[in-house]
Amino acid sequence: MRLLTTVSGLRSSLASLSPGQTLALVPTMGALHPGHLSLIKRAVSENDLVVVSIFVNPLQFGPQEDCGRYPSSLTADLELCQQEGVDFVFAPNPIEMGITSVGATNNTTIVVPPQEMTSVLCGPFRPVHFTGVATIVTKLLTIVAPDVAYFGEKDAQQLAIIKRLVQDLNFKTEIRSVATVRESTGLAYSSRNQYLTAAEKIQAAKIYQALGKAHQAFKQGILTKDKLISIVRAELNSVPSLKIEYIDLVHPDSLSPLNQVEEKGLLAIAVWLGSTRLIDNIMLCLRQPIIAIDGPAGAGKSTVTRHLAKTLGFVYLDTGAMYRAVTWLVMHNDIDLEDSTAIAELLADLRLELIPSSDPNQSSGVIINDHDVSEVIRSPEIGKYVSKVSAIPAVRQRLVELQQQLGLKGGIVAEGRDVGTKVFPDAELKIFLTASVKERTLRRWREYQQQGINNVSLEELAQGIEARDKLDTERKISPLQQAPDAIAICTDGLTIEEVIQKILNLYETRVQPSLATF
Repeated sequence: MRLLTTVSGLRSSLASLSPGQTLALVPTMGALHPGHLSLIKRAVSENDLVVVSIFVNPLQFGPQEDCGRYPSSLTADLELCQQEGVDFVFAPNPIEMGITSVGATNNTTIVVPPQEMTSVLCGPFRPVHFTGVATIVTKLLTIVAPDVAYFGEKDAQQLAIIKRLVQDLNFKTEIRSVATVRESTGLAYSSRNQYLTAAEKIQAAKIYQALGKAHQAFKQGILTKDKLISIVRAELNSVPSLKIEYIDLVHPDSLSPLNQVEEKGLLAIAVWLGSTRLIDNIMLCLRQPIIAIDGPAGAGKSTVTRHLAKTLGFVYLDTGAMYRAVTWLVMHNDIDLEDSTAIAELLADLRLELIPSSDPNQSSGVIINDHDVSEVIRSPEIGKYVSKVSAIPAVRQRLVELQQQLGLKGGIVAEGRDVGTKVFPDAELKIFLTASVKERTLRRWREYQQQGINNVSLEELAQGIEARDKLDTERKISPLQQAPDAIAICTDGLTIEEVIQKILNLYETRVQPSLATF
């Protein structure tokens, strides 16, 4: 691991990246705790190189706030980063980042988020905060140019604003969120927890307990803002030392105020405990569950997913068919598979429809740009090139957008290679199906035999599967990975029915008990 304190030094170090390596950024203000470590662990597990920035940003503090006394422990932070496998720590001083004083925005270029996103929750109480955050995050994204950046869900308003910033300013960086990490009492980890006495920590646990009460009420059918806030307020008022700054219900993406949860809502609070300000939130989601099933080619994902969807009465989302259809469209238009620019242009007019089959033994029908390609996309020729087309960033971005739109209301079982990590990272149940190359080769050979395709040998199929595994796991954009919270199931020697039953058992024990009842 290398510590860098200058922009030029960091850029010089990053210039040695090999083509195809993925670079991640974890922005922090130091005083690392288990919440930060969860971000770092996720980044290290999903990328080739990781930069952790440690910078207490003066721009995001008001004149009366705690910038000067914000916890600092660089030596301990560096040790933690070293232990977690971080490659670079970027710890510049304010002058290096072009900042001269706390909250001073009149002598530097600043980035101002949309007013509609800063006029709610923390915004009115910290008027310079999100401009400061947006400015420094923009600087970091420009300096590091990461493929992925990781942010915690505890700072939900910050997360939503940064996602919007990346979208509006056309950064290539993908923003990934990581769930809030909590102490045993439920108190969300925060560097400011260091300000609390042992007694205050016990009192602060009431914050999450209050949110939990509202969540239970939500599951029982309480959807309106006034009733949910009233439940939280009553719980918080039972601890006189907790002074409520705000309790509010907003849309988690747009931050628009909500009077009632329609699809999903963010119930967020800020309180003061003595001189320490604490924030927390909880997501309230009305949609039906999503089951994400990932795994390598030939692991049985499609067959299992189709039958599972029918058993649960869910919709089967065949993401593989979508990538195969785009591959067909590229080849149909005689576009060179190496010409990613032409392929990106082709997608501007993409119209794709999946037609569910009532028979779980049959694949979904697919219509792309008015062409019914349901049969042709299952051919060996399409299978040979689909990984190459799928690895093109513009293709993955466009299809992920479509898949996420199809999943807005939930009630789906989706299979692919990045469903649990990229498409539906908040899926209620994630499965990673796998099998040996030998087993997958035999399965694919039987499929081709049933389709009347007899000109492909077992050896050719095995070589193709191994080549696709290599391409899928090594590609820079959304490589095949098991999500950290996915459950792995090896299907060697198991019947389809046995695999489905394993997943149904997991659904019944892990998902059903937490479902809302209306």
